[in-house]
Amino acid sequence: MLLKDKVALITGAGNGIGRATAIRFIQEGAKAVISDVDEAGLAETSQQIADLGAAATIVVGSVAMREDVKRMVDCATSAYGGLHILINNAGITRDGLTTRIKDGEVRYLAEEQWEAVLDVNLKGTWLCSQAAAVPMIEQGYGRIVNTSSIAALGNIGQANYAASKAGIIGLTKTLALEWARYNIAVNCVAPGGVNTRMTETIPEKIITSLRENIPLKRFAEPEEIAAVHVFLASEQASYVTGQVIFVDGGVSVGA
Repeated sequence: MLLKDKVALITGAGNGIGRATAIRFIQEGAKAVISDVDEAGLAETSQQIADLGAAATIVVGSVAMREDVKRMVDCATSAYGGLHILINNAGITRDGLTTRIKDGEVRYLAEEQWEAVLDVNLKGTWLCSQAAAVPMIEQGYGRIVNTSSIAALGNIGQANYAASKAGIIGLTKTLALEWARYNIAVNCVAPGGVNTRMTETIPEKIITSLRENIPLKRFAEPEEIAAVHVFLASEQASYVTGQVIFVDGGVSVGA
């Protein structure tokens, strides 16, 4: 098992990639603390883990709130005596064109939409990394995996989301440099289209068009992203830090 006895905090674990990652980590021998704002989703994830004959510790909270983040990290250290791995997976979208004119009326992407996405995606990644770094520095070991997106390269109607995900890449590289001296590796996964609850709401016509622009002609399954999380969190990636791995079916090759 690649993560035997390692303690991992996984955010956004109530569904999709976060849930798949939590389950895969348990299967690889990790002790998991799973968090989300979605209490019902966390309960479903916990039940799926229980069905495997294992257990995870649940913390309901927002990564955008420092108090909640501290609670997540404290829960890991108090329950399991340390924290070795942080998977910064929590994220939201609030899509809309930055500026448009319709029937002579100027319409803007609302500041609330901008702030909500930057708060959860970028600030949340920073807060969780900042808090998790304390026990990692003290023990002289840590693995942090952040979540960017193919959208970091630019995507119409997602200025807020693209900015947050591009910011995560810069944050990843900076933290990798700051914390290398403590044996903390910081890397980043940038998924393309993934079959999750978020993509289920996209009209089929648009989904079909999106698939046609993917060299592999399909969306990823959450478990395929989880596999990359496992690699980066394991000793198989012991000399990898500050890197961004695009898991996008080849879309970024021509970008």
